[in-house]
Amino acid sequence: MDKLEFNNKKQCGLWLMLVGIVIVLSDIFGGVFLINPIVFLAGYYICFFSVNVNKKVRKRLSQGAISKFQIKVIYVSLVMLFVLMFCIAGPFIPGWNWRLIWLGVFLATAIHFIPWFIIHGFSMLALAIIDIAICIFGYTFPDVSIKTIGYAYAITKILFGIYLFFISKPSVFVIKKKTT
Repeated sequence: MDKLEFNNKKQCGLWLMLVGIVIVLSDIFGGVFLINPIVFLAGYYICFFSVNVNKKVRKRLSQGAISKFQIKVIYVSLVMLFVLMFCIAGPFIPGWNWRLIWLGVFLATAIHFIPWFIIHGFSMLALAIIDIAICIFGYTFPDVSIKTIGYAYAITKILFGIYLFFISKPSVFVIKKKTT
């Protein structure tokens, strides 16, 4: 039997809470961009390096090891994120359609959370499904402000972050292999 251990939920939770706050701030200071890309990118990278690259923070929040397979999934999902952003949001960059650019970025991010269940557990599938639904709502109802979509998207990050950081515990998922 193989197993997946989900030992870094606190780190993921902190990351999600901070990214949610960054999205809210980007939304508040959106201006002509609707959601401010400078605030978003600066906040994103500051949070990324503070939580995910900082060895002291990772060590303090980790509740066990992460497998080599899970590390590979992290890299695959990051590549997937940028490919999806290019494919979904990229076509709208030449016309500077900020609403569709941001919906594309949000949708690409939501989809890239699907493989994260391998890293952080099944709550990541729930986050992906909810965020994909928010994006579909945004595409379906173009009269709904992207600011409203952005706030809804940020709230899901913050709520799932709170859950992962404060409530969820390390867990294990056992994969049963068929015997022949």
